[in-house]
Amino acid sequence: MITIRDATENDAEDLLNIYAYYVESTAISFEITKPSLNEFEKRFREIKDHYPYLVIEDDGIIKGYSYAHLFVGREAYSYSAETTIYLAPDSGGLGYGKRLYEELENRLKQMGITNLYACIGVTDKEDEYLTNNSRDFHNHIGYKTVGMFKKCGRKFGRWYDMIWMEKCIGDHVDNPVPVKWRSDT
Repeated sequence: MITIRDATENDAEDLLNIYAYYVESTAISFEITKPSLNEFEKRFREIKDHYPYLVIEDDGIIKGYSYAHLFVGREAYSYSAETTIYLAPDSGGLGYGKRLYEELENRLKQMGITNLYACIGVTDKEDEYLTNNSRDFHNHIGYKTVGMFKKCGRKFGRWYDMIWMEKCIGDHVDNPVPVKWRSDT
């Protein structure tokens, strides 16, 4: 049975194990060194108080996670959020990503977020470290490319490009209701 739920600190080690694959074996994350469990837990706590942080389980086994976090860090951007998703390496193509993002988007929309952004590594020539599957996935679920930085990330002795993708999930009204942060509920 597939379930999506809020992540807890008890999930941190499992989530870090998923993330470690992307840090150590791919250029999907431009992070070079896997964070310690303490650092990962600190990041988790900083995010979960304001934004949704979700896990997807299949028969009780975590298959991936997704969260939103601060975009840019200025008050005028409070109606925008950056989205992130990581699936267990054996879990791609099973619909987990789409389900996670649908739930994440629903929760963000309820908070009053209007714009979503994803920062994605891309390449002209796919290799063993980076394909364009993340770009294609985001495009499939309604994100559009809005910017590209050429050869801005270097990992595994190679240069990779990065794109920003955007999806609008709310109306841009003149007097929006303030965002309802998770810590406010």
